Amino acid sequence: MSKVLRSFMLVTDVGFIVYWIIVGLHLIPKEFLYKDYDNELLVAWNMSFIPLDLVISWTGLLSLYMYKRKLASWSSLCMISLSLTFCSGLQAIAFWALRHDFDPFWWIPNVFLLIYPLFFIPKLMRASLAAQ
Repeated sequence: MSKVLRSFMLVTDVGFIVYWIIVGLHLIPKEFLYKDYDNELLVAWNMSFIPLDLVISWTGLLSLYMYKRKLASWSSLCMISLSLTFCSGLQAIAFWALRHDFDPFWWIPNVFLLIYPLFFIPKLMRASLAAQ
């Protein structure tokens, strides 16, 4: 696992946990909330990401731990984490695009989640195939 991947995963996985703590404590200033934040359906939509994002964090942080301990299965958990990270970003971007809501405050982090795994998934797949 490259140092760049480890850094991206650590920032992303800890970032998800911090984000959900901030959301739970209602610490995001009103001017940064997404459009129609008071809409009960949109709040439910946003909250529906909690299980996915926490599974991403769990698999990502566990894969980093396993890599550090030189346990071979780190790469499988890493692949799961990266794939789910891509899905999380894709779902959010698709939603905002369908609503024609192009707020950079929400788009930038979700485009990051969508794109960064694409640089590492092919490398992990090649390494996995080469190891067989």
